Amino acid sequence: MEMSTSLTTKLEVLSNRVVKESLHRLTTLTLTLCGLIMAALVSGVLLFLYRRNAKFREKLQGLTSRLDLEATEDYQDLCRQRMQSKSNEKQEPIQVTPTAGTGVHSGKLVSKLSQSSDGAQASPPSRSSTSSWSEEPVASNMDISTGHIILVSLSDKCCEHYSPSYMEDHLKKKDRLEREWEALCAYEADPCSTTAAGVPENAKKNRYPDTLPYDHSRVILNDLANISGSDYINANTITDHDPRNPAYIATQGPLPQTAPDFWQMVWEQGSVIIVMLTRLMENGVAMCHRYWPEEGSELYHNYEVHLVSEHIWCDDYLVRSFYLKNLKTSETRTVTQFHFLSWPENGVPPNAKAILEFRRKVNKSYRGRSCPIVTHCSDGTGRTGTYTLIDMVLNRMSKGAKEIDIAATLEHIRDQRMGMVQTKAQFEYVLTAVAEEVQAILKALQQN
Repeated sequence: MEMSTSLTTKLEVLSNRVVKESLHRLTTLTLTLCGLIMAALVSGVLLFLYRRNAKFREKLQGLTSRLDLEATEDYQDLCRQRMQSKSNEKQEPIQVTPTAGTGVHSGKLVSKLSQSSDGAQASPPSRSSTSSWSEEPVASNMDISTGHIILVSLSDKCCEHYSPSYMEDHLKKKDRLEREWEALCAYEADPCSTTAAGVPENAKKNRYPDTLPYDHSRVILNDLANISGSDYINANTITDHDPRNPAYIATQGPLPQTAPDFWQMVWEQGSVIIVMLTRLMENGVAMCHRYWPEEGSELYHNYEVHLVSEHIWCDDYLVRSFYLKNLKTSETRTVTQFHFLSWPENGVPPNAKAILEFRRKVNKSYRGRSCPIVTHCSDGTGRTGTYTLIDMVLNRMSKGAKEIDIAATLEHIRDQRMGMVQTKAQFEYVLTAVAEEVQAILKALQQN
């Protein structure tokens, strides 16, 4: 009996042990299967995200390549158009000096005009500017009556070649111009704080201590991507009608220490056009640092700039093409620089026709893009403000504006950057340039 009880007990213990071991194995197997299922799910999610990001990057690269191709095609079309006009006029073909890395020729850029842009003592080139009016039709939504109204308004101020009664009313008109300029000089922008520009680490980035960007419209850099960890650059956005989409960025000529900031601004603002209105040196004084390579490529912190080509269009200006690469993202962009050479500091070009031709070339390359045009001279106010005012007024006219108030437009620009248009001569030059363009538009309308 006792043996039977003992045997039963042993069997129960053995049975319990087997059950426990089975449960343990089942639990282990279940947990293992759950782990494998979770790992498979996580792997699937990660694979999905990876593929989606890969497709997004591929799409983004395709979009970037397409934009670069469009910009390159626009630039090549600009060159072909100029070469065709030269051929029609039976003059010397345009000089093109490709640089190393373009696949055409290698070597240092050599051109009399590009050398003369570095200093005031160099002798001017022998070729002369060709009027853009014979090259491109004037496109505008302005009607003839509006054009005549604008001309009368301008002739009442200063433009001596466009009013039949100008000579007999000469002094009166000059007085009107003088009074209008005095009123503009008395105008004060509000708000006008420049706190950021006065911070000690930013003060050394200003070319002139009396030309500072307003806080409310200054361009703000990504400080995390900046070479000095700063968000400051001496530059302001300039808007026309839509404050969300600046039409221009007005900035000073870069200093050696701010060249990386300049290219960072160009990249972050999505700009593809640079308008440069100063030589590098004038009368032995540095006006602007050469912020591009003389040949090949040069590194500006996170941005590699490659000089693709330099085209000499005429005595007054030349055009450079750059490939700009963001080394962090490996993205590239084509940037075109239009460099006007015939505009002395605090002065005006010798005639309005040169700047009007220059502007048409700029706008042909810009071709309705929504990114801001980066415009600079030395201080980013005098010549920069004058060009910006001319372009803004003429753009409004081309869109069919019935009334043009140039003084009010200048006040609007001065609300966004101090000192824009520095002298009465520059303001009068704006009026003259606008009058000449209106005359060209009227002539085109009458021919049609």
